[in-house]
Amino acid sequence: MPHATPLVLPETQLAELATAYATPPRAYHDFGHVREVLRHHADVASGPGWAQPEETRLAVLYHDAIYEAGRSDNETRSAEMAVAAIARWLPAAGIDAARVAELIELTARHGELVPEAFGSGAIAADTRHFLDCDMAILGAEPDVFDAYDRAIAAEYRGKVPSWLFRLNRRRFLKSVLGKPRIYLSAYFHERYDARARANLRRAVNEKR
Repeated sequence: MPHATPLVLPETQLAELATAYATPPRAYHDFGHVREVLRHHADVASGPGWAQPEETRLAVLYHDAIYEAGRSDNETRSAEMAVAAIARWLPAAGIDAARVAELIELTARHGELVPEAFGSGAIAADTRHFLDCDMAILGAEPDVFDAYDRAIAAEYRGKVPSWLFRLNRRRFLKSVLGKPRIYLSAYFHERYDARARANLRRAVNEKR
């Protein structure tokens, strides 16, 4: 059963999360990013709704808890941290920790997935909405999108040669732009697709 009111997380758990998101220092994948994704999570709660509001909220809170630019195991390690935190801080809250981990690990596949990948039903809708919350930045106002794009570049500076970053970044943005659907849910598609495409077209052209 969904919780009637959001779980109140222990202060010690929140402090642990804040420390994680500050380590190492990040230009984009910090707690400010989490707050923005939580804002979209709240929008979904007020709109189509969540079948598993607490699992999706915890997945938002932990999805980038461990992040080092260029590593391929960030999502797996973040999912493991979430599962351990749920066992430690919320053992009696009835949280499906495996579901939280599943959602976090799916964020490694942004840009690859299609709406049909998750089937039908309320749980599938949650998956689409959760992933779209994290990708909503693509459809932000142009100045916000540009700040995000610069911040991603800053996180990779010194870790990947600049020419290689630009090549891979342009390839990723171009692949997302080329998809029939950028957003997996109708809710986000209707609100952000047009602006996301405009932002992506501009960014791809600038990286030539």
